[in-house]
Amino acid sequence: MPRRTATMLASTLVLFALLCAGVFIRVPYSEMSPGPTVNTLGESRGEQVLSISGHKTYPTTGHLNMTTVRVTGADFNMNLLEAVYGWLSDENIVVPHENLYPDGKTEKQSTQENAEEFSQSQESAKVAALKQIGIPVSARVIVSTVVKGSPSEGTLHAGDVIKDVDGAAVTEPGDVAKLVTKHKPGEPVVFTVVPAAEAAEAEKANREPTATTKVTVTAGKAPDDNRAVVGIRAGTDHTFPFPIDIKLADVGGPSAGLMFALGIVDKLSPENLTGGKFIAGTGTIDDAGKVGPIGGIQMKIIGARQAGAEYFLTPAENCASAATHRPDGLTLVKVSTIDDAAKALAKIGKGDTAALPLCAKS
Repeated sequence: MPRRTATMLASTLVLFALLCAGVFIRVPYSEMSPGPTVNTLGESRGEQVLSISGHKTYPTTGHLNMTTVRVTGADFNMNLLEAVYGWLSDENIVVPHENLYPDGKTEKQSTQENAEEFSQSQESAKVAALKQIGIPVSARVIVSTVVKGSPSEGTLHAGDVIKDVDGAAVTEPGDVAKLVTKHKPGEPVVFTVVPAAEAAEAEKANREPTATTKVTVTAGKAPDDNRAVVGIRAGTDHTFPFPIDIKLADVGGPSAGLMFALGIVDKLSPENLTGGKFIAGTGTIDDAGKVGPIGGIQMKIIGARQAGAEYFLTPAENCASAATHRPDGLTLVKVSTIDDAAKALAKIGKGDTAALPLCAKS
């Protein structure tokens, strides 16, 4: 066999072997890429994303798109070729599995956590939006969860409204732990609560609950120190003055909170906030309207631009990273609160964009 032919054959066999190895060798990585964007002012799968009843709403135009990240290889290990392709791509990011499932979480646990965060983000978006336009929202402290095998199991129940602890009024979830830890393990802690069933019935009938009961729980000992604990997690439950329904399937995590809130504000405001412009964004939001950072900002701004967005509302803490990867034609607007975002929308809608707070590279 001629030397040249032998060399080509050997090279071909080596290349084939490498390709086979690339296909069959699995690596503990996943790929993140731009996911779909959804206009919170419009429809998704034939249903309105935001539906409001019992209160006057106004026509909206333009876009207020929430953005997502698509993850491939999350439930299995990518092969080496897929990982190399992702590393070389300008629009994808390859990350270790542990970045997606930290602290040894399974995919099922992570999915459940994302679903819970998504639900909480909707609740906070409603609260922040109504506060932004001056509509009061009532809140009450409830038993969010009861730890299995704890002193409270069978005595306190999820959904019970906590009125006071040892006679001291409770107005914030943090009050409960402060009052409980004034005790020593083994001491009785007296809760005044509205039972969950009575609270639900009163809310359905649009009345204040009247039936309260006193519950005594013997405090246990925290496993890591000598603090008194009763084995509950306190949370906040809000009562809204009219129904606001958010419908969006196959999305998890808290990062759509800001855009949900702005969509609600737009629908309840006589002003046309977007001015017909295509605006996208991301960011967590709390009940007070504070906007928090999110993951996957690079993917989200690329996805937004591909969908046609001209402006992107960016959490302040994500600004430097976003500015480093900014796609051409997309203006990154820095926001820290829902009020910042609403003011930015007003400027964009009116075409007064010279004074917009823009993201800059660090």
